[in-house]
Amino acid sequence: MSDQTQEQGTSQPRRVVVVGAGMAGVQTAVALREQGFAGDVTLIGAEPHQPYDRPPLSKAVLLGKAEGSAFDVDFEALGLELRLGREALAVRPEAHVLDTSAGPVPYDVLVLATGAEPIRLPGAEGVPGVHLLRTLDDAERLRPVLAEQHDVVVVGAGWIGAEFATAAREAGCAVTVVEAADRPLAGAVPAEVAAPMTAWYADSGAELRTHTRVERVEPGAVVLDDGSRLSAGAVVVGIGARPATAWLAGSGIELGERGEVLADDRLRTSVPDVYAVGDCASFPSGRYGERLLVHHWDNALQGPRTVAANVVGLTPAVYDPVPYFWSEQFGRFVQYAGHHTAADTLLWRGEPSGPAWTVCWLREGRLVALLAVGRPRDLAQGRRLIEAGAVMDPELLADPARPLKAATA
Repeated sequence: MSDQTQEQGTSQPRRVVVVGAGMAGVQTAVALREQGFAGDVTLIGAEPHQPYDRPPLSKAVLLGKAEGSAFDVDFEALGLELRLGREALAVRPEAHVLDTSAGPVPYDVLVLATGAEPIRLPGAEGVPGVHLLRTLDDAERLRPVLAEQHDVVVVGAGWIGAEFATAAREAGCAVTVVEAADRPLAGAVPAEVAAPMTAWYADSGAELRTHTRVERVEPGAVVLDDGSRLSAGAVVVGIGARPATAWLAGSGIELGERGEVLADDRLRTSVPDVYAVGDCASFPSGRYGERLLVHHWDNALQGPRTVAANVVGLTPAVYDPVPYFWSEQFGRFVQYAGHHTAADTLLWRGEPSGPAWTVCWLREGRLVALLAVGRPRDLAQGRRLIEAGAVMDPELLADPARPLKAATA
């Protein structure tokens, strides 16, 4: 990978351009100022809205409890230039130019923070009443659906599907969730961990249909692959997201199999003076021994600090966090830290039929991940233990009455 000119330490770049005005982009701009960068910082966003946070969209904004979720950042006071309503079209690395819908923008350093875009349901585009939930405009279109208590069909029982179903039930809508896999969160957690979550849907009054695919969507109805027909005043699609990187074709910036920018351990891309951060990029994790693509809020918060440190160039910074995310669904607060795919042991703390429990994953005796339902103390202590590579005593760890930090070997 090419050396980045900003690491030479002799002088800082004069102008940093950040593409993407979501959490990762905004935090990169802020972190640059916090770490002493004195040059020009330009933040380019495709949406016309003042930059905003996404998690409230599936909660307070959707339910009409908040009008928006704009970041509490004084861009003017920080000397950050906002250029909104401008779509990124291409990068010309040799010329150090970003092409946008409003014309070319030169840069010394470019930071890619374009996030991810929701996967659309094939055949459903253009059908009235079909919605995604990713942007502020999406949430505002869905708000009257909930206010009028329409029958809602949610396609996909992942994190976003569960969160929307939770909000729709809270609003008094009849909700049916359709999932092609055999369980909710099939791509995120093992079957035995997802099993107790299945009951959460019925407990909330939502119907969950697994092993079920959508055959087609019609105005006012969803037809399933078994021939059954669901009445639907609205259809909300939550079947995943992919990195928003198609616009980088031909730039020479290397992409991975999942369409993400392949960043190195300092979040540099394969071309000089270009970084990538947040949902659009993967990075090699020394901690877990594999490349991680993390589509969660905390990654978009932490990565920018590493980018800023490397742009400023005072102390080279390596990015290898313990991934973390949370979800509020069906009256439960679910938190996850770490990465469990290479674990060799799974332990439970508490009864999964109860209101609060934790699952811990170990690899060669060391805690590598945990999922906590209603046990925030487990999560806080476990996250620190994962960072420390702590060896755990399995018998002590399985005792939910014992603080997790007291279960080290």
